[in-house]
Order: sequence, then structure tokens, then C-alpha cells
Amino acid sequence: MAQRRTSVSRRRFLGGVAFGSVGLASADLWAQRGGRPAAMGAPAADGSTEPYDALAKLGNNENPWGPSPAVMAAMTHAFKYANRYGYPDGNLAQVLAAHHGVTVDHILLGAGSGEILDVTGTTFLAGGKKVLGVEPTFGAVYQHASGLNCDAIRLPLRSDYGQDIDAMIAAAKAHATEIGFVYLCNPNNPTGVLVTAKEVRQLLDGLPPDMPVLIDEAYHHFVDDPQYATSVPYAKDGRPVIVARTFSKIAALAGMRLGYAVAPPALIKRMRPNSVGSINALVKWGGVAALKDGDTEARVKRDTIALRTQATADLKAMGFESIPSQANFFMVHIKRDVVPVIAAFRQRGVVVGRPFPPMTQHLRVSIGTAEEMAKFMEGFRRILVNG
Repeated sequence: MAQRRTSVSRRRFLGGVAFGSVGLASADLWAQRGGRPAAMGAPAADGSTEPYDALAKLGNNENPWGPSPAVMAAMTHAFKYANRYGYPDGNLAQVLAAHHGVTVDHILLGAGSGEILDVTGTTFLAGGKKVLGVEPTFGAVYQHASGLNCDAIRLPLRSDYGQDIDAMIAAAKAHATEIGFVYLCNPNNPTGVLVTAKEVRQLLDGLPPDMPVLIDEAYHHFVDDPQYATSVPYAKDGRPVIVARTFSKIAALAGMRLGYAVAPPALIKRMRPNSVGSINALVKWGGVAALKDGDTEARVKRDTIALRTQATADLKAMGFESIPSQANFFMVHIKRDVVPVIAAFRQRGVVVGRPFPPMTQHLRVSIGTAEEMAKFMEGFRRILVNG
């Protein structure tokens, strides 16, 4: 089985790439840089954020509408604790536990689900173990393994862009003593393709006993396919399953950094010493408010799916097929290399996803506002249809 390392990650590829009034650096550069996407761009020399604000930001799978009024109010309220250690935090861990029907010892908070993925790697790759997953997927897990001087076993996607569960089980059995955990992003990033509930059960039942499985549900809230189900019940039942969730997507708190894990208490106990505990007071209160704001969550899901459906239909009418997505982004086959196309979009003030080898003719597009999607479609026609 091929064993390779990677140095590229989706959450980290934009770190350190600065722009002023003249735009962003080249697509090749951002695909190679480290850091976190919070640093998409530095302000202009005079401190103005106008260059950044003017961009149609369709590259990082964010919620373009921002936090709800209820979340903003909760975070504003929490400013009064900014000067305190040991501040009241809205009982976030307890609220999350109640939300999932578990005890609080099933919950581990993180500064975004990225920290949860890093903590999982640090915990379960000790001693030179490997992570098993597919490619392409959310590459931060592989990058973190590389940083630990560990390795990854990366399997290709199926021809329909799904994750090959049979191949994953076979690889896990063949390399059982080498593997620290299995990684499953569901729905997968960058394709948006889900792993069905039946396939998840097949995977868990087919793996060697006690092999941990990290299931990244960053895009769980956008799924409307009845074949899907969250994997939280497996963690509740004591299976060696770690479910990673984030407030960066549906709750629009990407810049505030809040995520968490749901896992059996024994796994949480192993992971907790590797957690940094760097979550701020504001976002804890914001997270509690977001969990209670079901109306906004439903609206964001509805509007996201509507805009995604319209965009992919319009692209199909122009002769460009998209991979059916269950997330807040999609991949469209543009029939040419994506790198110059990404640069051309950037020149028009539209930031789209980076290259995701080996899918070098597929462009990942995050769902933005109606205005941003219109700007993208105009650019697409000029660059790829009329250009």
C-alpha cells in the first residue's frame, strides 16, 4: 500500500499569504504555504480593510451571512468577562452534552475542529503510528501527522468520488499494527460527497477491534440526503469513534475558533492532556447561543442549498458538470487546469478554492451570498465560456 506524506492542508493553505491593494499572491503559492486561513489577507498599508471586504470570498467554505443577531448579542454580553480568568462561559460543555444526549465527559472543546483533529493526531499517532484515509480530503490531518514525523496511508477516491470503504477496511487490516487511527471526513471536503449511514456502519464493523476512527462532521448541518446519519450515536455507545464538529460553518464563527469532539470518555481522557484550552470567553457564549438558534440554522441551510442548486444548474446549462454535493460548496469540472483559472477569478475579485490534486481540473467553489454567486457566475462566463 502506498504511503506518502503531504505538506498541504485546507485550513492552513492561506496562512501568511498577504495582499494589499493589488490583490493576492499566486495560486501556486497559496497551495504551498502553511498557517491558518484566518490570514487570507493583510490590510492595506494604511490599515484599510476595503481590499479584503470587496472580495467575493468563495474559497474557505464559510457562512457568508455572518453570526446571527442572537449570537452577536451573546458575544457582546460576554465582553464584560474579557478582563477575567476563570470567567463564566455559559456552561458550553454542559450545553453541548445535553444537545447530544451524553454526559459532559464525552465532550472535548477545541479552538475550531482543527484543534480537535490536531489533538487526535498527537494522541493516537504516538510512537510513529500512521493515519489512514483518502485523497483528496481535508489535508490538515495528514499535515499534522507529517509534523509529528509520522506518515499517512492515503487511498484514492472511487470513480464516483466517494470514499472506498472496502479498500479502507482492507488497508486497515493489512496495516493494523501500524495505524493509529482512521480519518473519515463526512461529507468529504473538497468533493462534498457523503458516506452513507450504511457505509459508516460497514467501516466500523469491518475495522480491527478498538481501532479509533475520527469522523469529521464539519459539514453535517448542510446534508439533506436521507441516506446520511451523524456518527455521534456510535460514540455514545462506546465505540472507538471521535466525532469532530465545528461552529465555523453553519454558525458563522470561523474567525472566532470554536469546535468540539464527542467521543467515549476513555478516549476523551487520553486526548485532553494534548488540548491547548485556548478558547476565548466571547465564542463560548456565542456557541451556546448558536446551539439554541435553530431558526437561523435552518435558514442558513435552506439558503445555502438553494444557492448551490441554482449555481450547479446554471453551470450545467453552460456544459460544465458538478459533483453532487451535500455541503456548503461544490466542485465543478472545468475541463482545464485550475491554477490559471483561480488566478483569473482573483483578478476579478473572486477568491475560489485552491487546487486539490489529483483533481486538478475540478474547481471548488464555496457558497456565498446571492450577490457573490452572481459575481462568480459572471466571471465564469467570461473566463471559461467566452474567454
